[in-house]
Amino acid sequence: MKRAVQIIFILVVVLFLGSIFLGVGSLLAVFNPQDEKVDKPSLLALDLEGVIIDNRDFLETLRKYRKDDRIKGVLIRINSPGGVVGPSQEMFEEIKRTRTEFKKPVVAFCGAVAASGAYYAAVGADKIVTTPGCMIGSIGALMEFINLEKLYDWAKVQRYAITTGKFKDAGAEYKPLTAEQRTLFQDLLNDVLAQFKAAIIEGRKMKPDFLNQYADGRVFTGAQAVKLGFADSTGTWDDARKELGEMTGLGNDPEIFKTKKHRGLMEFFEEASGGESKMRKLAESVLKTELNGRPLFMLPGAVGL
Repeated sequence: MKRAVQIIFILVVVLFLGSIFLGVGSLLAVFNPQDEKVDKPSLLALDLEGVIIDNRDFLETLRKYRKDDRIKGVLIRINSPGGVVGPSQEMFEEIKRTRTEFKKPVVAFCGAVAASGAYYAAVGADKIVTTPGCMIGSIGALMEFINLEKLYDWAKVQRYAITTGKFKDAGAEYKPLTAEQRTLFQDLLNDVLAQFKAAIIEGRKMKPDFLNQYADGRVFTGAQAVKLGFADSTGTWDDARKELGEMTGLGNDPEIFKTKKHRGLMEFFEEASGGESKMRKLAESVLKTELNGRPLFMLPGAVGL
């Protein structure tokens, strides 16, 4: 009897440890996925979604697979209101490099929104296909600030900073901007706008005088963008796929290669808990203030308190 109990106990321990090892193995598979292989001549499909802040996944995938001889072109689905300047510019340059250095045609498909930084990235492509009702354009830059000086007065709170220069705390929420600080930030934004326009002139082969008429932050519909030359044609994702297929010699029904979206730790535990976590909601609420005071290519009012 005692011997049987010992055997059962050992089996339970073995099963318990086995389940742990299997669980660890599953987690490793989720967070450390194996490289995905391209089996046949295909188009690489990428998604550019949401506010552009961290573009590492997008760029790592683009840089990796554009070197593969079986990838004949890149098709980018865009649904973004824009984002931070630097990452938007980096995507523009890498998309352009994909065409010029790696000789892989790129088509950007704009479905719902392709504004500001997202449009900046799109003009790096060979062609832009858009739905007729897509909100596209918003050529401009902005910085948002918030002045809580009166709120601090009401709460009898005094805030101040010791700085090494008169511009070091420019834009702080406890005091208004001075005229000199406003001039500094306006010059900065004007320079960013000039960089944005230079990318459009290069990518869209557009005359500066014509572009200047529309580089005031306005948004176009997709149909208007095509008419004015800010996009090439109206259509669907499938139309963009067929067009790129013809450009790459893969025909009008080309194979699509898309990497799997691997879950991060937060998403993994959210799924396990059966819903969106309070942590994510908190992160999203913080994100809206996190971008204050930074140059953005955003739709007006898209970021704020």
